[in-house]
Amino acid sequence: MGLVVGDPEQAVRRVLFAVDPVAAVVDEALEWGADLVVTHHPLFLRPVHSVAATTFKGSVVHRLLRRGTALYNAHTNADAAADGVADALAAAVGLVDTRPLVADPGPALDKHVVFVPVGDTEHVVDAMAAAGAGALGEYSRCAWSSTGEGTFVPSGQAHPAVGAPGERAHVVEARVEMVATRDRRAAVVAAMRSAHPYEEPAFDVLELAALPGGTGLGRVGRLPAPTTLDAFARAVASALPTTPQGVRYAGAPDLRVERVAVLGGSGDSELDAVRAAGVDVYVTSDLRHHPASEQRERALFESPTGVPALVDTAHFASEWPWLSRAAAALEQDLGAAGATVSTRVSTLRTDPWTARVDGPAPLAGAPEGDS
Repeated sequence: MGLVVGDPEQAVRRVLFAVDPVAAVVDEALEWGADLVVTHHPLFLRPVHSVAATTFKGSVVHRLLRRGTALYNAHTNADAAADGVADALAAAVGLVDTRPLVADPGPALDKHVVFVPVGDTEHVVDAMAAAGAGALGEYSRCAWSSTGEGTFVPSGQAHPAVGAPGERAHVVEARVEMVATRDRRAAVVAAMRSAHPYEEPAFDVLELAALPGGTGLGRVGRLPAPTTLDAFARAVASALPTTPQGVRYAGAPDLRVERVAVLGGSGDSELDAVRAAGVDVYVTSDLRHHPASEQRERALFESPTGVPALVDTAHFASEWPWLSRAAAALEQDLGAAGATVSTRVSTLRTDPWTARVDGPAPLAGAPEGDS
């Protein structure tokens, strides 16, 4: 993943987006005069021992290099990213109120608790905030405090800011709590110690439980209005590029569908997560016979309606909607920085299958029905 061919310092004026870095896409890029080709799939999915021009992958590398055209592969980074492949597919099939199907963990967080004389609270909070504590979303310097009484007896070798050696001190103190990412722990503690009036401040650092973040594989959402499985599958087919495979589904045609999970690309590895999500239907690609069959049998055994149903699309088609969103985001981000590029989304169908042949006499389907 990342930059596969090219010089990071090279000027870029034209960017072509495509699903696959195949020879036809290279032809299009060179004909258009692209400086950079961004593809979802990697050129090197598995290790190779040669990139000689006499190999088909090596020829891609050499053709791009000779024309000074760079190649960037996004792949799983785009799969899990916000506004990436999953969000694009969810939007294409009409989902709203989405969340990740398999969420990445949110940032590792600490809660810093420090006890400080009330009069020094603001100074300590300012110092901890400057070191990175108290940042919550679009808010900064977030802190919570309550007051109580702190007591201590300094030893004869102590140099207390309040009280005297050998005497019990009673101080009105604030309990201050602030959250910080774990990578800021040392900096926040150092800032707190530096700003605190005590030579031995009382404080705790608590590791918070990991919570799901806003990114991750797939999306779960709902349709604005319920529909049937057959109507939904047809809507999916209309929303995605046409391929010889088309769109197929497993489930009763009149099944009521409202809650939906989607995952662009190969998705039968996440069937357990789909069941746990409690959705009516799962849209993905490359569903193999055994995982799909077991999923349907289990659904029919465990649920009176046989949910979740399955909708299987072509791998290429399920990831294609991301291209236009990525191109638009690149133009917007560069525009905000005062730069401009021309973008183009390839309309080449790089799905490897070229045709489909149906037999004359299909076998009878299961009782669920077959469209």
